[in-house]
Amino acid sequence: MISLSDLELLNLIQDPKSKEKGYRLLIELYQKRVYGIARKMVIDHEDADDITQITFIKAFKNFQNFNGNSSIFTWLYRIATNESLNFLQKRKRRFFFSIEDHEEVLKKQIDTSPLLDGDEIERKLQKALLTLPEKQRLVFNLRFYEDLSYDEISKITDTSVGGLKASYHHAVKKLENELKDK
Repeated sequence: MISLSDLELLNLIQDPKSKEKGYRLLIELYQKRVYGIARKMVIDHEDADDITQITFIKAFKNFQNFNGNSSIFTWLYRIATNESLNFLQKRKRRFFFSIEDHEEVLKKQIDTSPLLDGDEIERKLQKALLTLPEKQRLVFNLRFYEDLSYDEISKITDTSVGGLKASYHHAVKKLENELKDK
């Protein structure tokens, strides 16, 4: 994998001669991670793929608005997490799912998708994650799977570090209880 600093990547993207190369590198550097967070939130491969594409399209369209107050990684993750949460809200409204029905649909996708990696324990954890409120699930995924610091998650979610620690703690307790019952 190519290692570039944010400044180098920004310079490539802002230079009309190297803009296309800069965007290709941006995708190469972050596509798998953006897809991973979307996939953990929406479960379905095609939906996560769509969210990943939307994330990069929004990034390309709005790169002039990137102010450098955070890393490019944080900025992309913020777009991806917002798109994931928006997608889940739209899906619930569009299909008039109750929260329980929505969880059942996603749990069936976990069981039947040949594209989901992991053994039975991982599938149980993924199903248990679906019982969490979406924001708690997001915080858990970013902290546990992506191994991000609370400061990084705070920048992505625009939430206080204290609030994130509480969300993560509650998520872990709920998951422990959910998995204990299985």
